[in-house]
Amino acid sequence: MILKVYTSLLLLFLANSVWTRTVRQIYDDLDPEHWSRYTSECPQECFCPPSFPNALYCDNKGLKEIPAIPARIWYLYLQNNLIETLSEKPFVNATHLRWINLNKNKITNNGIESGVLSKLKRLLYLFLEDNELEEVPAPLPVGLEQLRLARNKISRIPEGVFSNLENLTLLDLHQNSLLDSALQSDTFQGLNNLMQLNIAKNSLKKMPLSIPANTLQLFLDNNSIEVIPENYFSAIPKVTFLRLNYNKLSDDGIPPNGFNVSSILDLQLSHNQLTKIPPINAHLEHLHLDHNKIKSVNGTQICPVSIALEEDYGYYGNIPRLRYLRLDGNEIQPPIPLDIMICFRLLQAVVI
Repeated sequence: MILKVYTSLLLLFLANSVWTRTVRQIYDDLDPEHWSRYTSECPQECFCPPSFPNALYCDNKGLKEIPAIPARIWYLYLQNNLIETLSEKPFVNATHLRWINLNKNKITNNGIESGVLSKLKRLLYLFLEDNELEEVPAPLPVGLEQLRLARNKISRIPEGVFSNLENLTLLDLHQNSLLDSALQSDTFQGLNNLMQLNIAKNSLKKMPLSIPANTLQLFLDNNSIEVIPENYFSAIPKVTFLRLNYNKLSDDGIPPNGFNVSSILDLQLSHNQLTKIPPINAHLEHLHLDHNKIKSVNGTQICPVSIALEEDYGYYGNIPRLRYLRLDGNEIQPPIPLDIMICFRLLQAVVI
């Protein structure tokens, strides 16, 4: 199972480099005689590198409008401009677009012409971070794989906006204005292949409802979450990386086995209000508990397996896999208790 998880994550994080490598192999076969034609089609406000003819660089140009995009373009870079509107006209010939970066502009929902995004049938990556959006734009291209909407003013998610996005693997909504009421039980319906969901730095007080079942990475840092519902993670049985730093979790807000989940390999609970280490699973590899209110650590109590049984099974048994433990910023005094080392034999670093 762990091998499958790491394989999926590798595909997610290396997607950009895979695309670039594949496309460059195609470019290497292009005849240099055609480069002059590519240059003549290039909008005067932009840069069209001869060695990368399917890319159009219009970033950092002070643009207020999007220029006409040539038909050959796959990768469009428009970040760091003053663009306020997205209309259909510049994209009439751009039927092969795979990637659009519109980060750091001034785009509002009213400035997006109806249907302009959904008509980009081949679009896979859409970057709209650091704009002026107040809700998730809709409708979206059905083939989209990554949607990045961080650092906007989003407080609303239209009903059914994600229902047809079966290929979406990454959804980034961090640092917006989402309240619990914005995340209904059907908000994420249709995201059957989502791997990473980032809702950090919003205004949530509760764990979001109906997270897609295939989610591997769930980021909920910097909210105001106080309670983990009973059996919450049974609905997302593949979750591997869980970040809940900078929330308001206390001991009473965590069920007895709330984090005793075999799929979780990296658990981050820094900057909360815990006074003790919650029960963990033997499969957990990284545990961040710094800057809580923990006064002492008892290795026998927190060990996910019996130390006596661990002695019997040795390295061939189900020994805990914890490799990294962070406890600084609490009220714990060194040295590290011996029973911690006896239980977690694979520990490589303890910060205390």
